[in-house]
Amino acid sequence: MFNKILIANRGEIALRIIRTCKEMDILTVAVYSTADKESLHVRFADEAVCIGPPASTDSYLSIPKIMAAVEITNADAVHPGYGFLAENADFAEVCQQYGIKFIGPTPGMIRKMGDKITAKETMIKAGVPVVPGSDGLVKDVIQGKIISKEIGYPVIIKATAGGGGKGMRIVTEESKFEEMWDSARREAKSSFGNDGIYIEKYVVEPRHIEFQIIGDQYGKVVHLSERDCTIQRRHQKLLEECPSPFMTEELRTKMGEAAIKAGSSINYEGVGTVEFLVDKYRNFYFMEMNTRIQVEHPVTEEVIDLDLIKEQIKVAAGDPISGHNYFPQMHAIECRINAEDPYNNFRPSPGKINGFHSAKGHGVRVDTHVYAGYVVPPYYDSMISKLICRAQTREECITKMRRALDEFIIEGIHTTIPFHRQLMENQDFIDGNFNTGFMDTFVLKKPE
Repeated sequence: MFNKILIANRGEIALRIIRTCKEMDILTVAVYSTADKESLHVRFADEAVCIGPPASTDSYLSIPKIMAAVEITNADAVHPGYGFLAENADFAEVCQQYGIKFIGPTPGMIRKMGDKITAKETMIKAGVPVVPGSDGLVKDVIQGKIISKEIGYPVIIKATAGGGGKGMRIVTEESKFEEMWDSARREAKSSFGNDGIYIEKYVVEPRHIEFQIIGDQYGKVVHLSERDCTIQRRHQKLLEECPSPFMTEELRTKMGEAAIKAGSSINYEGVGTVEFLVDKYRNFYFMEMNTRIQVEHPVTEEVIDLDLIKEQIKVAAGDPISGHNYFPQMHAIECRINAEDPYNNFRPSPGKINGFHSAKGHGVRVDTHVYAGYVVPPYYDSMISKLICRAQTREECITKMRRALDEFIIEGIHTTIPFHRQLMENQDFIDGNFNTGFMDTFVLKKPE
């Protein structure tokens, strides 16, 4: 087992990893930018190293600075968390070259799944259903129009190096194709430095359902059941739950088998997530694979009673995994609490938190790095907390979440708590009657 793990991340995920490491008697190193000096992950780690100014490119995305912190603290492993360098194959490779264990898959696995064209080709070979579309990168507008006509509109233009909804455009008719093509390429180039584009059939009224998998160093891959991530805004997840209200036993079996095929096809090591689109007829298609721990991993932890960070660390240290799949025993919902104003088009709302009271009670979990007096910096992702509720049934879970949201008080900045509170009263959500277009029609009522 590792002696000391450096956490190449910030915020709630860094704190989450520190907690598990402490329970495993593993020393921890926090890295932080000057903007995060007062963050709880800095306070609770055994050691902390400042790696630069607020800008991510000069701190959390700087491989030389992080490796320097590894060297001066004698850490023998690095946990990348999610975001930043978590799916950066070059970073994993540098760790490998210096004899530092990257807690995650190998550089080759990250590269195979990180490029969406390569990932799609890999899934086709593995026999995993994929959305119809271009065979690879589309070279120009003319070819794009031909492909789109063949598979039929609507289509979705996607950046091959994309993520977080960037470089994606839905095209409903040929007359709008060129405009959307140019827009997607510009955004992809500015966001990822890569304007490579591919095209897929746009699945109408889809659900976004992902399967958590874990693989060890000995070729064994199992799944830990599904998470429903359908409630999204601009391709960004707002809420996740398990089990999915759309799931059937037959569908779970088929999707679970496909997720294991996906992981086994690259001998996957570590925790990862295979993401699918599921149409209203319960046909499912591979979308992408995330080769890291997910923001929403607590949902799975709550329904199967397993510490995924601990399992991730154990696999990285060479421990074999148990030889069986896991299935939900309860229901869990996670609401992402962002520093955003839901009444003003979810505009970011950084600033000082003047008052903070965390929701508590049986079956209620809050993962956060903020507190009263903490200043939310404007430089990073706006998520400041995750509220997770667990109960025997979905109905009970929604009721518990309503109560927990009422009790969760954050003053001084705007947050998405009011949005989630109204979501818990929405009849379509309560009935499980929603798809990824849910937010297009959801109307947030302003308080009188």
